[in-house]
Amino acid sequence: MGDEREDVAAELLRVREGARAAPVGDPPEPAPPIPRQTVARRSETLPPAEPAPSPPDATAVNEAWAAEGRSRRGLAGLVHRVVGHLLGGRFEAQRAWNAHQVRLDNELLRYVEERFAAIHRHYDRILGLQGRRLDEVDERHILLERELVAHVRDLVRRIDIVLAESSRGRAGQELVLEDLRARLERLEEAVRRRA
Repeated sequence: MGDEREDVAAELLRVREGARAAPVGDPPEPAPPIPRQTVARRSETLPPAEPAPSPPDATAVNEAWAAEGRSRRGLAGLVHRVVGHLLGGRFEAQRAWNAHQVRLDNELLRYVEERFAAIHRHYDRILGLQGRRLDEVDERHILLERELVAHVRDLVRRIDIVLAESSRGRAGQELVLEDLRARLERLEEAVRRRA
């Protein structure tokens, strides 16, 4: 039991001396600067972009939109020309409508391709901005983490000092009590001898 108390007292003295060697008011160690390479690594891990699907081929519609057949000979050709003359206005209206429809189809295809390209540019810009913001957040998190570690180390030093001081007081009280016990035993021994 006596050796254990001596070990505890020696340990308390060592802690107290160590705590006194590290002043309380020391500023925390500054965090080392964040290397910029952490930002560059993130962009290297992106998967390759998938190829865009090819647009539909409109050449067959563009070539066949007039819908005129070969000219016929003989009686069939004569009937065709007479019917064509009688219904020529309707045929011409159908031809005009077909031409407008083909033009509209071509313009729609062009519009869709340009719209998709604009959407991709827009989202690429948004993703680039978001990536930069996330990289800045990562940098701030690393700085905060380092500051937190320095703060916790400072708190640990302060707690060690408080514990050392409280333990020192306890050890001192135990030594005083032990001294009082020894004096009391001597007094009791002296009283027994006189009696």
